[in-house]
Amino acid sequence: MTFRQFAYRNVVRNRRIYAAFFMASVFSVMVFFLYSMLLFHPAIEDRFVQEFAVLGMGIAELILYVFTVFFLFYSMRAFLQARSKEFGVLLHLGMEKRQLNRLIFMETMLIGVGSIGMGTGLGFVFSKFFFMIVREIVMLPTLPLYLSWQPFALTIGAFLSLFILISFIAPVFIKTGKVIDLIRGENEETYEYPVSRVRGYLGVLLLVISYALATLTSNELVIRLFILLPPLATLGTYYFFTDTVPLFMQKLKLSRKVYWKNYRLLSISFGMIRLRENARMFFIVTIVSTIAFMSVGTLASLTSFASQYREMNPLGLVYISTLQNEQEDKHIAQLEEELKEEGLAYSLTKLQIITQHSSFSESAVSILNHKDVNQLAGELGYPPIHLEKGEALFLPPTNSSYQNLNERIVITKLKESDVDLKIDGAYPYHLFPSYSVGRNVIILNSLDYRQVQLNLMGKETSALNYYAFHVPQWQKTKEIGLSIHDTVAETFLIESSGNLEYAFDNPGLSYSIIRMTFSLLLFIGLLLAGVFFLATGSFIYFQLYTTLEQDRKRFETLRRLGLTELELKKIINRQLIPQFFFPWGVALLHSSFAFLSLQVIWDALAEISIVKELSIVLIGFTILQLMYFHLIRWRYLVHIRGTVQKV
Repeated sequence: MTFRQFAYRNVVRNRRIYAAFFMASVFSVMVFFLYSMLLFHPAIEDRFVQEFAVLGMGIAELILYVFTVFFLFYSMRAFLQARSKEFGVLLHLGMEKRQLNRLIFMETMLIGVGSIGMGTGLGFVFSKFFFMIVREIVMLPTLPLYLSWQPFALTIGAFLSLFILISFIAPVFIKTGKVIDLIRGENEETYEYPVSRVRGYLGVLLLVISYALATLTSNELVIRLFILLPPLATLGTYYFFTDTVPLFMQKLKLSRKVYWKNYRLLSISFGMIRLRENARMFFIVTIVSTIAFMSVGTLASLTSFASQYREMNPLGLVYISTLQNEQEDKHIAQLEEELKEEGLAYSLTKLQIITQHSSFSESAVSILNHKDVNQLAGELGYPPIHLEKGEALFLPPTNSSYQNLNERIVITKLKESDVDLKIDGAYPYHLFPSYSVGRNVIILNSLDYRQVQLNLMGKETSALNYYAFHVPQWQKTKEIGLSIHDTVAETFLIESSGNLEYAFDNPGLSYSIIRMTFSLLLFIGLLLAGVFFLATGSFIYFQLYTTLEQDRKRFETLRRLGLTELELKKIINRQLIPQFFFPWGVALLHSSFAFLSLQVIWDALAEISIVKELSIVLIGFTILQLMYFHLIRWRYLVHIRGTVQKV
């Protein structure tokens, strides 16, 4: 048998241990290749979509590559330390350290080349399906499959260099010391980890502070807390697993009612060993899982914003003009002509917004004629307003402000026009985009509105013409008014929007960009979260299977002492459940409190509830984890019972 054959058979013999590591590597390579295929796609050149796709995929590839580096280094370290007994035997039989390093290099490269080949092949096989999804998301007419050397070169070059680097560094992970210690299989289980009470209490304190700050945050503090809370929670999580949990287990061990009862003694003893051995692994799994939850949850909240966009923008097109705007008639005629060319039905309501000052609040208010508002309300399918002379209504700038304004009764006078008003309640329906009319808006009876106009006649007044286009098929307006939109956008970018005498908003165009952006981000995030999910499961998988032989011997001894099959299952369940769901539960808790802060941001920006989307994300991840747990538990029971099957 040649040296290469020996390395190959080593990998095949340990395939059970390497399986999760290999599959996670294959999935990482496949996702990286899919991103590369879109990165170099020739069909989306010279487009905003292409720029955004390249930026999003480029960032995703960088995150994926950095995480894969960390994952591979951690995995190889665990694998090689678990094989210390095997390496001790080889050294005892006369193998030189140089030959051992060469053996590890060949084994690592064998796994690496295999995962690169399979991942790249699967990536190309699923490229067409991937392009079909992306085409629908970014709304391109076609996104055909293509063949180019660039995605293959980037993927193979990136991961091959990574595996070569790991192959050279991997021998450092092998325990050094006497050969006899390696042969005996000395492991970390014999080492008593020092547990600090101070760090244990500090871990709980840091987590409680993090949760309290996330719960009690406000609009003014939330941005600062996003900088403070992650390091605070990370440090607290580390101390929680390394010190707080062992302290709790020690307390539990002292309780005779809990500890000295049937098979609980075995379950708690095994659990204490696992928790001490794998504290750092649990910390890593928790942090990676939290990142996966947060990335998908945040992106899902963005899609919630897109789905509720119509409620915040009930109009199809909005054009606002000053009285001095000479292009007003030209622009309105252009918009109407383009709507007719596209075959889109529409209705146009012109309103004039006059700015006055209230004697009650001493602040500026925008006033509207109730007849104009009724015309628009009728087009949108809302009931009309009935006002007598001297009566007025608040027009809430946002949905959430209605309740507060509806409970108010204000007696005031419009200073400039000397018109007395009684404002009683608010109009309950959303007619305009938020704050597009103003922050303080009141609706006047037409007689009072006419009186304001007469009293201001001949005086310099602040007024705007507001053109509200109601377009039932509003999502098809993305090609309407592009020249006007481009002018407004360019003026805004050079920060001279104050010199522009008009403003234009096309919700259909904005929605198409928002929907494409958020959907593509969510799709990218889901693929990254898939890699994170497989990796976190792999951490637990190879920790279980690296100690499988020791566990088999332990349970075989217990069988001889009279342990029943039912008790064996209960002990294994109580041993595996904490390893799978304890870090998972902490990650869910972290994410839930982080989402409370995220909800504060969305309340401030768009008054949107993201509870539904985030609940779906967390429930979905939990179901996947349950499926993964039952799969691993089934295989683990098979091996523990001694009926090891080929995998």
